[in-house]
Amino acid sequence: MKEFYIENDGIRLHAKLDRPDEAKKGPLCILIHGFTGHMEEDHIIAAQKAMNEAGVSVLRAEMYGHGGSDGAFKNHTLYKWVTNALAVVDYAKSLDFVTDLYLCGHSQGGLLTMLIGGMRPDDLKAILPLSPAWMIPDGARAGQLLGIEFDPVHIPETLISWDLELSGDYVRTAQTIHVEDEIARYRGPVFIVHGEADEVVPFALAQKALELYENATLVPIPEDDHCFTKHPDQMSDAIRGFFRERYPA
Repeated sequence: MKEFYIENDGIRLHAKLDRPDEAKKGPLCILIHGFTGHMEEDHIIAAQKAMNEAGVSVLRAEMYGHGGSDGAFKNHTLYKWVTNALAVVDYAKSLDFVTDLYLCGHSQGGLLTMLIGGMRPDDLKAILPLSPAWMIPDGARAGQLLGIEFDPVHIPETLISWDLELSGDYVRTAQTIHVEDEIARYRGPVFIVHGEADEVVPFALAQKALELYENATLVPIPEDDHCFTKHPDQMSDAIRGFFRERYPA
């Protein structure tokens, strides 16, 4: 495992690279956590290990205001995460051992995966959204986020919920994002894994994404929650199987 930082417009993004075989060229998947998350969460580690076991290198990266990366959580926005992710994609493309590039993210990282897929379709062999929270922009436009309601026209300077403070700029920027536009732009394989009992992001959203994408597969995890705490092995098996099908041992 190699630990380092990726620079993005003066911001340092904390990253770790895990390779199954240092001597060989092969595929790499960028793996991104969700809202309030970090790269050492159980479900992120489980996904990383599943990919490594399938012969895929994994670049875990923490976005602005999260984990060991620069910036305050309160001041993070989807715009900042998008520019962060684009920088991570560029870094991954610069690695001489990478043959194919994939992107995987959980929750808000899953939303980010869907956005970057549409922005960089020629660079990504496939995208893997895990429990993607792609309702966030619609919630911002409707004045409903983090379990609270607010005026979507006269946005408060600070939103407080879940013992967290979030700048109103998070809402202002999220309101301008239309995920369906980026869904339409990405025509490569999309592999969605989602718990059927997800209490944060309704499973119906994964079903809707399945219908909208041109080339998507949805793996439901029965009775599981947002972070796959009940059946992490099923989530891992799905990811491992996805890559082993493409890269048989």
